[in-house]
Amino acid sequence: MIDRIALALSGGVGGAKLALGLSRVLDPQELVIVANTGDDFEHFGLHISPDVDTLLYTLAGINNPETGWGRAEETWSCMTVLKRLRDETWFRLGDKDIAMHLYRTARLKNGASLSEVIDGLRILLEIGPEVLPMSDQPVRTTLETNEGLMPFQQYFVRASCKPVVKALRFAGVSDAQMTPRFSHLLRSNDLRAIIICPSNPYLSIDPILAIPGVREGIARSPAPTIAVSPIVGGNAIKGPTAKLMSELGVPVSATAIVEHYKDSLDGFVLDEVDAGLAGSIEASGIACAVTNTVMKTLEDRTRLARVVLEFARTLSPTVQ
Repeated sequence: MIDRIALALSGGVGGAKLALGLSRVLDPQELVIVANTGDDFEHFGLHISPDVDTLLYTLAGINNPETGWGRAEETWSCMTVLKRLRDETWFRLGDKDIAMHLYRTARLKNGASLSEVIDGLRILLEIGPEVLPMSDQPVRTTLETNEGLMPFQQYFVRASCKPVVKALRFAGVSDAQMTPRFSHLLRSNDLRAIIICPSNPYLSIDPILAIPGVREGIARSPAPTIAVSPIVGGNAIKGPTAKLMSELGVPVSATAIVEHYKDSLDGFVLDEVDAGLAGSIEASGIACAVTNTVMKTLEDRTRLARVVLEFARTLSPTVQ
């Protein structure tokens, strides 16, 4: 008998770690992961989906743990030749990675939806849980910076997150729709939990929440919504989250993450380093669980997944 479904909202590296833990605890039919596609862009004529691919590689066990992106045992012949041709190689694509992009681009040009393409890749990589894009329509994260308007990858990779960010935009979001499966799940009674993974709230999760109907769907769902803090001891585990928060005038703290998500949250998972913040979070009406949220090993990811799911059960005792 299939239990109810856990719906995880995820960006790249941090979210993929928890998604992998959840996939080790739940049966494949019990987990659906919605990926941020605001990072998607075209490069050398190829459709690149960085967060989607990080999730797929991680779930398939072929990710590169040293870089945090790309595939393990990668080769770089194509990039080497492009560099000799003096073409732009600031966004590095390994040879195996390029094969994924060629497959995706060709299928999209032949009329397949992004959902269909990702599901095809999931099956080819023998991944059990469903992985969905947040939308089949393009949404592109753009940043207003002290150096002008920048597409996400120009800011994140080419400029190494150095420009000062003033605001974020999600181009195309007003015309985008949730993928049908995503929309169905938010309207169903089959969810045991909605889990906001410890991805960057502004760059990875906000594009998902900005899709029309997502916030409302989460608010209406009877399943508890739980976020795992991406901030530990006033610092981000990985990436520009802390820098971005400072530049946007937001205190770099776990309580600021709660405030950011508060209209959607029932529970918050706090790292034990920040245990002293639990009282103030619970005073705001958000239940709190305290544990080690730093995921260095597979055991860490699996243990955190179990904590999150048990926390969800206590917030909704009728959901087993």
